Amino acid sequence: MLGVLETHEAKQLARDRDLDLVEVNPKAQPPVCKIMDYGRFKYEEKKKQNEARKRQSQIELKEIKLRPKTDDHDINFKTKHVRRFLEDGNKVKLTVRFRGREITHPETAQRQIDAIVEAVEDLAVIEQAGRLEGRAMTAVLAPRQRK
Repeated sequence: MLGVLETHEAKQLARDRDLDLVEVNPKAQPPVCKIMDYGRFKYEEKKKQNEARKRQSQIELKEIKLRPKTDDHDINFKTKHVRRFLEDGNKVKLTVRFRGREITHPETAQRQIDAIVEAVEDLAVIEQAGRLEGRAMTAVLAPRQRK
């Protein structure tokens, strides 16, 4: 803490110590400056950002595709995949595609989605319920927050 100095004095002090005069807050009256090693400061800032990026968890949206005629065994198999995705902390999008006249029976797709949701309700929370969008019915599940 040096107090208020003239610019040329501050520059001279920084030069004497082999450091840089860095303007911290130019809008203050008078402007606030620091005497520091700017290269080292930038290096440490970059290091902190990389650490923060490493600790950040990336949540992916995994998609499971079904058809209204998908058999029960296949649904059970896909339910295992949904469980694994949710345990890994990823969101899951369930998509039931309709082809041809299958669109006249959306209740079959709703039953399939409900069966999968019921099987994984201990791990998942419904983020978006089954909804018909064009020729597909979709639902989105998110992992429950662990305590």
